[in-house]
Amino acid sequence: MKIIVTCGPSYEPIDEVRRITNFSTGELGTRLARALAQAGHEVVCFKGVAATTKECAAPARVVPFTTNDDLATQLRALEGRGEIGAVFHAAALADFKIEWARDGQRKISSRAGAVTLTLVPSSKVIRELRNLFPAAKLVGWKYELDGTRADVLAKAERQLAENRTDVCVMNGVAYGRGFGACAAGQPPVHLPDAAALCAWAAAWVGAQGA
Repeated sequence: MKIIVTCGPSYEPIDEVRRITNFSTGELGTRLARALAQAGHEVVCFKGVAATTKECAAPARVVPFTTNDDLATQLRALEGRGEIGAVFHAAALADFKIEWARDGQRKISSRAGAVTLTLVPSSKVIRELRNLFPAAKLVGWKYELDGTRADVLAKAERQLAENRTDVCVMNGVAYGRGFGACAAGQPPVHLPDAAALCAWAAAWVGAQGA
């Protein structure tokens, strides 16, 4: 099966030398891409250039991306999109970008004193996935810090409905240790660690292709 995995953080520029980004290392998605490729699938791993993990995705093919828009552009331009069987959208994409009139400045001078930046919502790549990959099984992510596991599950179910994805993987402090895999109309599956998540993903993809 042909599979896409996105991982690592995107960034949004403040000026030509500064940026905002997330704390994601890209490790989980890199491990996932490697596990799926080792299971015999043809995997392309779109990995944020700011990812710091030392994990290697090989034998998956790695393609770097920068901003949310850059990732979306590359996915739209991907040849053979109709042949993609599954997409694991694990990338920690920026929720905000800078709305900033720099008056032609390529680098904001610190001598100017305090600078006020306005954050506006950035593009949501997950909202495009169903149209881009109509035949694929889509797996989104929900990483939450606040609330309870029940709150995370409610947000996961909303993600499934709003974005027409097939599974939402849940993690973060609000979920607790490990991961949860939530599919519409089915009880969530708890996975104790990253290794279990990778094993589940390989088995789940295998079942979809059966």
